[in-house]
Amino acid sequence: MDHDALDMSTDELPVSEWESIEIELLIEGLYRAYGQDFRHYLRSSIRRRIRNRMCMDGVATVTELLGKVLHEPDYVNKLVNDFSIKVTEMFRDPSFFHAFREKAVPMLRKLPEIRIWHAGCSTGEEVYSMAILLHEEDLLDKARIYATDMSEWAIDQAKSGKFPLKRMQAFTKNYLHAGGSKEFSGYYSTDSDYAIFNSSLADQMIFAQHNLATDSTFNEFHVILCRNVMIYFDPELQNRVHKLFHDSLSADGILALGSMEYLIAPWKQHYEELADGERLFKKKALER
Repeated sequence: MDHDALDMSTDELPVSEWESIEIELLIEGLYRAYGQDFRHYLRSSIRRRIRNRMCMDGVATVTELLGKVLHEPDYVNKLVNDFSIKVTEMFRDPSFFHAFREKAVPMLRKLPEIRIWHAGCSTGEEVYSMAILLHEEDLLDKARIYATDMSEWAIDQAKSGKFPLKRMQAFTKNYLHAGGSKEFSGYYSTDSDYAIFNSSLADQMIFAQHNLATDSTFNEFHVILCRNVMIYFDPELQNRVHKLFHDSLSADGILALGSMEYLIAPWKQHYEELADGERLFKKKALER
């Protein structure tokens, strides 16, 4: 064997490999310096967001970005916000919310109180969707909705209950397809740019930062919704989060995942489907 072949000069490393090394150093720096753990996020997703931040801020290399992270603490929030996935809308996947009305609501009616956790709530559109659904089913007054996200910026946006007015037409269409039967515009007032949702919907909401990669359970819940969040996690982190949710669900608790997500082994055996074609599951009775 030609031993020189094993001694590749650093000059011969392809650009993509250099970038991969830099990204690993950046992720490790975020974890060691600030406890922000992205070590088990899919690299393809992280890479896209890093490149976008570099382009916006005129940063030439990932190493230069790491320097800003280590020496400009305020810059960390900006990067963490970039890594937080904020693709959402009100009543997203209307068939899911329709199935929730039909399958989950009858189960919730039997409870003296209802605790719901929206994990990875982003800017709050789906949290307000759930509050509207519960209000229409006369369940909101006995519900408490805990909405968490790792991004402080996203939580602040969610707390405001304000969403761009230009999105209301699409949101109204989703609402009607989800089984809504009231005048959707009755749930909000408007200014020139935003729809401001009625404060009464937020009376039962608690917003807080929570990182699924590092933080533990904080209550027992009857419903946990984590929709299209785990698609950005590697298998190890997905398994950790599934354990967290399983440990956090009450007997016969309901788990809701996104349309692009599935229960992974070994967690499939712990749940049964509530609705065909929807990612809506009930914790099996044997888990009591």
